Amino acid sequence: MAAAPVADTGIELDITGMSCASCAARIEKKLNKLDGVNATVNYATEKASVHAPTGYDPMQLITTVEDAGYGATLPAPPQATPEDHHVDAKDQELETLRQRFIISAILAVPVILLAMIPSLQFTYWQWLSLTLAAPVIVWGAWPFHKAAWKNLRHGATTMDTLISIGTSAAFLWSLYALFFGTAGHAGMTHGFELTAQHMDGSSNIYLEVAAGVTTFVLGGRYFEKKSKREAGAALRALMELGAKEVTVLRGEQEVLIPIEDLRAGDQFIVRPGEKIATDGEIVAGSSAVDESMLTGESVPVEVTAGDAVTGATINAYGRLTVRATRVGPDTQLAQMAKMVEDAQSGKAEVQRLADRISGVFVPIVLVIAVVTLFTWVIADGSWSMAFTAAVAVLIIACPCALGLATPTALLVGTGRGAQMGVLIKGPEVLESTRKVDTIVLDKTGTVTTGVMTVTDVVGIDDRAELLALAGAVENGSEHPIARAVAQAALNELGTLPELTDFVNEEGMGVHGVVNGHQVAV
Repeated sequence: MAAAPVADTGIELDITGMSCASCAARIEKKLNKLDGVNATVNYATEKASVHAPTGYDPMQLITTVEDAGYGATLPAPPQATPEDHHVDAKDQELETLRQRFIISAILAVPVILLAMIPSLQFTYWQWLSLTLAAPVIVWGAWPFHKAAWKNLRHGATTMDTLISIGTSAAFLWSLYALFFGTAGHAGMTHGFELTAQHMDGSSNIYLEVAAGVTTFVLGGRYFEKKSKREAGAALRALMELGAKEVTVLRGEQEVLIPIEDLRAGDQFIVRPGEKIATDGEIVAGSSAVDESMLTGESVPVEVTAGDAVTGATINAYGRLTVRATRVGPDTQLAQMAKMVEDAQSGKAEVQRLADRISGVFVPIVLVIAVVTLFTWVIADGSWSMAFTAAVAVLIIACPCALGLATPTALLVGTGRGAQMGVLIKGPEVLESTRKVDTIVLDKTGTVTTGVMTVTDVVGIDDRAELLALAGAVENGSEHPIARAVAQAALNELGTLPELTDFVNEEGMGVHGVVNGHQVAV
């Protein structure tokens, strides 16, 4: 008899300290070694999505991540960690990285120009290069050195290891060539040739390589974090659609409370023009509800007692009493946001392939560098040339676009889609769109502006008079069709006649007096 499947629960962790895709691969491997645990770690969103047996202690997952040399926390509830504080911390991190990149670029550009353009190489130019490059390689690359050392203590290698070893080796070799070789002599120049020549490595410096690689990788990290920040803004914008406060009924009294304090079963008031606080059922009143944020349909839906309404939609004109049926993470808006977040946190098949390659990329590069070193020593007998070739292998392999490009592209793509009103269910859906040959659309708001306009006026001799009368009355209404008529009249006539005795009959239209005429629309 087959054993019953073990129920599992989803646990999400915020991961800190990752610097490349191989970090994510390492954490994922450690978590998946735990009994009954199936984990996916996404470098782009800095989150771990874990499925574990029901009742599993999340602290065991956090301890496993920390033992691997990284940080992990359970996501704090919104009221415990205000969004503004979270955003400020992210912005501060981005600003610090931007400053480090800009200062490094200002210092590195002259170093690169001096090394690449022989005509700029004045006497003792190499010492100016050292003065400019040293802060870039030591201070600018400090995050890489720090991460490499931390990973080394845990017996791991990441892209930071390559960057740190490569730039440090180029810098130390340059110091050796300047102080103990011939590179520091007056009149030393770097020629620019497209052919390789056999020479003593102690006469060359590689400061421009170390400073340039540091600056380029810092730039890549900055634009990557900026893209992630902007993609996350789409998710925050989606949640911002919801109401912040709600007027609830406490007996016969109306009390204004924060939306976090609303509970299922509470009855609350929605006045004309206000957002409906949460998903619920109308207890009393009738109105029209603008559901365009949810359905894309611009025409409000008429609702009355007994009808269901959705949180974040807008009450057009009537006063409604609503009983809350779903609050917090159970609402339709929260589920939409969760769908976007899941799409960003998941992994497409191409990303899994990239992560597998990234996981073994760094050790393979280090092995190739060592093999290169000893091959040159055996073939040429020159340690300086051998060391130069090994450093070249490390430097060239530094930027890990393979493990970075795919998750960032998925993150930005799903985030931008949410901003444009397109919810992508998962990364595998985005990946499969390359096979799409037919698109089926079902709503007007999907392929139109979602705003009604008057296209023609028929069945009347005096078009201008009709537009003037109808536009003046409709200008007093907030209905989308009324706004379309009023705007058409305003565009064609320039001004609208004066309106008096305006009355809005719920569900029956509007009427008023224009130029002595009683007008009903």
